[in-house]
Amino acid sequence: MRVIGIDPGLRNMGWGIVDVFGSKTRHIANGTCRSSNKESLAMRLMSLHRQLSDVLAIHQPDTSAVELTFVNKDGAGSLKLGQARAICLLAPAQYGLDVAEYAPNQVKKVVVGVGHAEKQQVDHMVRMQLGAVEIHSADAADALAIALCHAHHAQFAGRLDAAIAKAGAA
Repeated sequence: MRVIGIDPGLRNMGWGIVDVFGSKTRHIANGTCRSSNKESLAMRLMSLHRQLSDVLAIHQPDTSAVELTFVNKDGAGSLKLGQARAICLLAPAQYGLDVAEYAPNQVKKVVVGVGHAEKQQVDHMVRMQLGAVEIHSADAADALAIALCHAHHAQFAGRLDAAIAKAGAA
């Protein structure tokens, strides 16, 4: 199973892709889609959509996961981030992918073991789990953490489904 994790952002949208083979996970690629605050909001969103669509076309993931965002004190900033997050949901859906959503604390709990881990801890644990990989940015590290979280949940769901099927057959 190939998983893309996406960390929403209007200026920097991180993405990370891993392959999952049973209990093994392998890094495929990571990067950051960027937009310029010198452009209009519509042009920035279109640019992010185009960049993320290119990543999806090149790497052809089987499933996707996006981080849920929280509301900031700044309402206008939250609205803009929500619009960028919509691109993170739209682009994979256009490629026919299921899109899972995870709260930041849930991602940190799975990857680090602590729901309130610092960014440096998340980055360190991503590197520990994926080996010697070059991570494009902090946003890409977060996206890889989201992909790892989804891979973990998908593995658990698969084991649970298998156990239920086995119990039903008995």
